[in-house]
Amino acid sequence: MLEWVRVATSSGKEGGRRRVIMVVLHGLAFLCGVGMVVGTFWSAMRTFVVPRDVNDWLSRSVFILMRRLFNLVVVRLGSYKARDRVLAAYAPATLLCLPLVWMAIVTCGYTGIYWSLGAADLQIAVKYSGSSLLTLGFIEPQGFPSTIFVFSEAALGLLLVALLIAYLPTIYSAFSHREVAVTMLEVRAGNPPSAVELLTRYARLKRFDKLTDLWETWETWFAEVEESHTSFSALAFFRSPKPEHSWVTAAGAVLDSASLLLSALDLPPDPQANLCIRAGYITLGRLAAYFSIPTPVNPAPTSPISVGRDEFDEALDHMERGGVPLKADRDAAWQAFSGWRVNYDVALLGLAALTLAPEAPWSGDRPAMPIGARIQRPWG
Repeated sequence: MLEWVRVATSSGKEGGRRRVIMVVLHGLAFLCGVGMVVGTFWSAMRTFVVPRDVNDWLSRSVFILMRRLFNLVVVRLGSYKARDRVLAAYAPATLLCLPLVWMAIVTCGYTGIYWSLGAADLQIAVKYSGSSLLTLGFIEPQGFPSTIFVFSEAALGLLLVALLIAYLPTIYSAFSHREVAVTMLEVRAGNPPSAVELLTRYARLKRFDKLTDLWETWETWFAEVEESHTSFSALAFFRSPKPEHSWVTAAGAVLDSASLLLSALDLPPDPQANLCIRAGYITLGRLAAYFSIPTPVNPAPTSPISVGRDEFDEALDHMERGGVPLKADRDAAWQAFSGWRVNYDVALLGLAALTLAPEAPWSGDRPAMPIGARIQRPWG
C-alpha cells in the first residue's frame, strides 16, 4: 500500500513538472510568434512605407543573400554584357522574394501562436496559419482567441501583398525619371560618358554658356537620387536599359566635368558648377554611408585621389587639341582639380564597385580604392 502511494506521488510530481514545462513552452511559443509577426510587419513598414533612409536588417539580409547567389553565376561569365544580363534580374527578383520571406516568417510566427492557444499539434497549427495567411479558409478556428489571430493574419497577408503592388509603380517611376537624364547625357558626353568628351563637344559647338543649364539639371538630379535611392534602396541596383549606361558613371562624368571646368578651363568661374559638385558629393557620400561603404570625413584638398597626374595631363592635352581653352598653369589646375575630386572620389568608386558599373573613364574603369591608396592608369 505504502509502495503504491509512493509511486502515485512520484507520478503526480512528474505529471506536474510536465505540465509546467508545457505551459512554459506554450508561453515561449506565443511570445516568439508575436515577436516574429511584429518584427516582420515592422520590416515591411520600414522598407515600403517609411520615407527616409532606414536600413532594415531583414531586407538588407535578403538582398545580401540574393547578391551572393547571383555572384555564383556572375563570376563564371566572361563578358561584361553577359554579367549585366544576369544582374539586370537581381533587384527585381529580390523585390519579389521579399514578400515571400516575410510571409514565410509570418507563417512560422502564427504557427507558434496557434500551437500555444491549443492546436492539437504543429501540423494542425501550420494548417491554421497557412489557411489564414492565404485567406483559403479551409480550417475553422476553435475558440475566440484563435479566431482573432486568424483574422489578424489574413489582414496582414493582404497588407503585405498590397504594399508590394503599391510599391512597384513608385519605384519604376523613380527609375524611369533617373534614366532619362542618364540617357540624355550620352548626347553630350559620349558612351561611355566622359568629362573630357563633354567639355570638348561644348567647345566644338561653342556652347559653354549653356553649361549652367546642365549643372542646374544635374543638381536637381542629385537631390532626387539621394531622396529616392535612400528611401527605396533597391533602386541603386536597378540597371540601365542599355548595358553601357549606369547612373554611377553618369554622375562621375558630370562631377568630373564641373571639376575640370572650375580648375583647368580658362573661363569665367561658374557658381552653378560649384553647387552641382557640392550636391553631387553630398549625394554620393550619403549613399555610400547608407550602403556601409567607408569614405573619408572632410578629406583634405591634398589627399590622394584615384586619378593620376599623368591621366590629368593627358586629358588636358586631349581637350587642348579639341579647342578647349585651358589655363596656362597646369600645376595649379591639378591642385584645384584634386581638391574638388577628393570630395567624391572614394564614394564614386565604391558605388561603382557595389553596382558593378560598366567601364567609364575615371569611375568604372578602376577598382574601389582603399582610403589613402592611389591608382594611376592612363586616361582613355
